Amino acid sequence: MEDNGSLALAREAFARGDWAAAHQFFLRARAATPLAVDDLDALSRAAWWLGDSQASMALAEELYERLLDEGRATDAARAAQRLCLEWATRGDLIVASAWLGRASRLLAYLPRSPEHGYLLYLESTLSLELEEDPAPAAAAAADLEVMAHEFSDPTLHCLARVLSGLAAVRGGDVQQGFADLDEAMLPVLAGRLTPMWCGDIYCTVIHLCQALGDLARMRAWTSALVRWSAPLSQTSMYAAVTRIHQLQLVSAEGGWDVVEEEIGAHSEALVGAHGWLAGEGYYELGEVRRRRGDQAGAAQAYALARQLGAVPQPGEALLLHAEGADDEARAVLQAGLGEVGRLERARMLLGAVELSLALGDDATARVRCSELEDTAAQYGSPGLGAWAHHAQAALDVGRGEWTAALDHLELAVRIYRDQRFRYALAQVHELMATARHGLGQHESAAADEATALAVYRRLGAVPDIRRLERRRAAPGGLTAREAEVLACVASGASNREVARALVISEKTVSRHLANIYLKIGVATRTAAAAWAREQGLLSRVLG
Repeated sequence: MEDNGSLALAREAFARGDWAAAHQFFLRARAATPLAVDDLDALSRAAWWLGDSQASMALAEELYERLLDEGRATDAARAAQRLCLEWATRGDLIVASAWLGRASRLLAYLPRSPEHGYLLYLESTLSLELEEDPAPAAAAAADLEVMAHEFSDPTLHCLARVLSGLAAVRGGDVQQGFADLDEAMLPVLAGRLTPMWCGDIYCTVIHLCQALGDLARMRAWTSALVRWSAPLSQTSMYAAVTRIHQLQLVSAEGGWDVVEEEIGAHSEALVGAHGWLAGEGYYELGEVRRRRGDQAGAAQAYALARQLGAVPQPGEALLLHAEGADDEARAVLQAGLGEVGRLERARMLLGAVELSLALGDDATARVRCSELEDTAAQYGSPGLGAWAHHAQAALDVGRGEWTAALDHLELAVRIYRDQRFRYALAQVHELMATARHGLGQHESAAADEATALAVYRRLGAVPDIRRLERRRAAPGGLTAREAEVLACVASGASNREVARALVISEKTVSRHLANIYLKIGVATRTAAAAWAREQGLLSRVLG
């Protein structure tokens, strides 16, 4: 028996964007009689907006079969394209590609239509994601522009600009790329696109901004996402999507208490609906916990990120190193670098350089720094540039090239300040202090140390606070690690024993000793040990 009352209420609720009510009334009507295909489509979309991806896709598959049975091949292809988009958003590109193949086979025998344009867009974006060659995507964008005029389709015009922008950015022309992407937003803001396409475009571009380390652009696009998603109601899954993007920015700016409090719940809400973003949310949580010294909590968050398809590097590798698991740290970092493309690798490379230096592998550190510098030069992004300067400065400090290090650090600090990378800003000030001590500029070094320590304290970065407090207590401008090395040497340990005790390489011990001799003005191990005892360094560091 048909439930016309529930069906009418469901359609009204869907039209006004009340997804929860629409879902409830459609289900009530469906229990009485099978839904027409348009109503089945609406029920599937309502479930998607509520974040119930499993139900949404099951209904969409049922819709696809119904449309095939009714001989509506073009509509069935459109349903298959939607399933491709949903599976890709969920984070499963293999299943997404399979649905794209179904859409392609259906459209191969049909006259040219807008659906052929949507197919071209999806094929091109998947190809760009997997293969990184922007040339096919740029050619496809030109074809889409022609089809947009041919069919007077605003969605195709928007997708053409998006694809052109993505191809330009991936090809290194960031300015032209974002000009195209900004233009693509005009029909979105005018409400001329379906919400599913709009949400995908916003998240794609925000993710791109984050990969470039361009927080200024990421803030602008996230603000636009907030304005677009607000009318969709707080029951929409985009409430969680929007908040995770906001929290990624909050984390960079140092609001770690807020991130710790909120991001886990929002990530959990997106599991199964927006898998890759849920994974990115858990990775951000892991980073906050690691930097605050919560090793168990960080490991748990990284594991959740990995389960959802995110690559939890370099954070997981740095955590393993802090726990003394250096071989495993090397392995997971190398695997992570191999899982992503060149641009996505860039955000891992600064941490990779730091890890290589900590392990005494200067050669690998130089290779990774060189890759980061090449990527920064190709894209011209401020964040990538700051990471490259930061990495090169770490190499320079390790070699005792103090002036060169300061030149790079001065450039990095300006960018970090403008972009509001709070934790990175503290790291740079700490490196600047080391370089200034090396140049004998102890008063300026003390000011940099004080700045770094103040930021670490505001963030609650406990491991950094403890390390820097030990460093400030060390005499002669020694770093905390140098003081530890010298204390071990003064107690009679060999270089091999020092390396084993501090979980570093013998080569790193030798490099630290060379820096120590230079700073305290001695030429022998015996003289350095005597100086350490005179300064009370053994009781201060080892006691």
